[in-house]
Amino acid sequence: MPTRTARTGWTGTLEQGRGLVELTSSKLGTYEVSFPRRTADDADGHTSPEELVAAAHSACYAMQLSALIAQAGGTPQALDVQADVSLGPDSAGGLRLAGIKLTVRGEAEGLDAAQFRKAAEDAKASCPVSKALTGVDITLDARLED
Repeated sequence: MPTRTARTGWTGTLEQGRGLVELTSSKLGTYEVSFPRRTADDADGHTSPEELVAAAHSACYAMQLSALIAQAGGTPQALDVQADVSLGPDSAGGLRLAGIKLTVRGEAEGLDAAQFRKAAEDAKASCPVSKALTGVDITLDARLED
């Protein structure tokens, strides 16, 4: 299996510094990061580790749910997955990922709402990114659309 790579170049202190995150394997882009933007309500054109985790989690979850819908005898038509990753204080000091909320709205032929919900829960437990984030509380809001 392949290994994917990203790298970050950082200059300066935590509070005054800035970095550039490069998606090295895909060569899709380089994105600015800074600690003040990471902890602000407005990202102002900067990404953050939390946003990158959210992107990874939503993509991984969508793939896993698509596979599980098919395994359950359904045909996935469309999945809209949002991952909200929250940053918060760590009781041991510093910061931690305080929680992740996965929201999925799906269209799938051949499954009822209960079967869709089961596939959605199973995908939450079995997608590789969810497995990597077992120390974070992950909640799920899943609904089959008509």
